[in-house]
Amino acid sequence: MKKTPPSIDTWLREAKEHESAPKVGMYLTHNGTVRQTAKAKARYGEDVADVKGMDFSYDEEKVNKVIEDAYKLDGIHYIRVWLNEGTLDVGDDIMYVLIGGDIRPRVVDCLNYLVGRIKDECVIEKEL
Repeated sequence: MKKTPPSIDTWLREAKEHESAPKVGMYLTHNGTVRQTAKAKARYGEDVADVKGMDFSYDEEKVNKVIEDAYKLDGIHYIRVWLNEGTLDVGDDIMYVLIGGDIRPRVVDCLNYLVGRIKDECVIEKEL
């Protein structure tokens, strides 16, 4: 069943009140959504039909392990992740990620690392 997405404004306010805030020089957010263009077309140029939605699920234990690993990256001090679930429509939110770290290159690298591992190891996406 679809979940209600979080407020990024609230997340940022809470992050800036967290004990790690004095160490953070940058917060970076990610909002993944269900797109109409199929992954095969967007990534590989294949001639396939548009997507009508997505069945989405995830393994919470695996997600928590990936987050734990991401905290081991240099300069990363704050991470928050939200994942939706169920049958999603085009335009629905799949994922929100907030990362706080000391400098931009480390935060950007962490976002790529974290979202990549979540997508590769923790979720099941079936385009409809």
